[in-house]
Amino acid sequence: MAGTNNHLATIGAENPVQIERLKVVVVAGPTAVGKTSLSVELARQFGGEVINADSRYLYQGFDIGVDKPTQEERQGIAHHLIDILSPAGDMSLARYQDLANETIRDVAARGHLPILTGGTPLYINAVVEGWQIPRVPPDPEFRARCEAEVKQDGGAALLQRLNEVDQLSAERCGNNLRRAIRALEVFEATGVPMSEQEGKGPTPFDALELGLFRPRDELFQIIDRRIEAQISRGLVQEVQQLLAAGVPTAAAAMSSIGYRQLLPYLDGTISLEAALERIRFDTHRYVRHQETWLRKNPRLVRFDVSSEGWREQAMATVSAFLDRGERHLFDPILT
Repeated sequence: MAGTNNHLATIGAENPVQIERLKVVVVAGPTAVGKTSLSVELARQFGGEVINADSRYLYQGFDIGVDKPTQEERQGIAHHLIDILSPAGDMSLARYQDLANETIRDVAARGHLPILTGGTPLYINAVVEGWQIPRVPPDPEFRARCEAEVKQDGGAALLQRLNEVDQLSAERCGNNLRRAIRALEVFEATGVPMSEQEGKGPTPFDALELGLFRPRDELFQIIDRRIEAQISRGLVQEVQQLLAAGVPTAAAAMSSIGYRQLLPYLDGTISLEAALERIRFDTHRYVRHQETWLRKNPRLVRFDVSSEGWREQAMATVSAFLDRGERHLFDPILT
C-alpha cells in the first residue's frame, strides 16, 4: 500500500497476530569510505531521510575534525540526530537507541524511507539488533571519582575492580576506560552486573544493511589527504574556539580523533606535524577496528566502492529489498 512503510508477519493460523516491522536501510562502513554520498543518493531515489549513526556528529561545534556533512553535501535531504548535543554534552547508548528508534518510526510514519547511516558499530547494532540496555542515568560525581582514579594510576585498579564484579563486561571493555566506568556505574546503581542486564530483544525493524569497503591502502591515502584538508579548513582554529568557549578537555566530544591529538600542540608540548602524525595513526587504527566489526557482521551486503558499477548494484539491492513482500513505493525526491 503506497504511503506506508509496513512489513507485516502473521504468526499462528487460528489466532493470527500482526507484527509491524518497518523497513530500514543501513549504510555502514569505515571512515571516509563514502557513506554520506550513497545515503543522499538513496534518499533522493527512494524518498528517504538520513538518520545519523555516528557518535561524533551529535555534538554542536565539532564539525571539521569529524567531517560532519555540510548542507551542500546533504543536498536538501533531511538529516536527523546531528548537532543535538551541546559541545560539552554526553550521550549514553540507551538514549541514542531510544532517539534512533523514535526517529525511524517518525520518518516511516510520514511515508519516507529511514536510512540509518554512520560508522559507529555500537550504535548500529543497538538499533538493528534490538539490544536491551540498562536505563541507568549518568552519575557525574561517580564518573568524576573514577576519572580522578584513572589519572592517578592509569586505570589499572579501576579495571581490576570491574573484573571482580563483572568479568564479562571487563572482557568486553578491554582497555576502553570510558566503557569500563559505565559498567561500574551501572553496577554501583543497581547492584547487578551490567552484562547480566544486557541482551538482544526481538529485532524491531526489517533492516537491509549495506557495508561499504575500499582497499585499505587506498582508504588510508584518502584519509591522509582529508586530514590535510581539515587543517587547511581551520581544524586548529575550531579546537581553539571550543576551548575558548569553555568546553573542558575532559568532555566526551573532545576525545574525538582530530581533537584530542591537537591539545598537546595547543599546549606547546609537541609540533603540529607530530599532532597530525598522531591523528593519522589513530584514524588508521580506528578504521581497522571498524573493518573488524564489518567483517564479523553476517548481515551485511558488501560493496567494494573501488569497483566499477557498485553504486548501481547498491541501488538495485535496495530496490529489491523495498519490493520484497508487500510492495511499497516511496515517492522519489525530485530535483
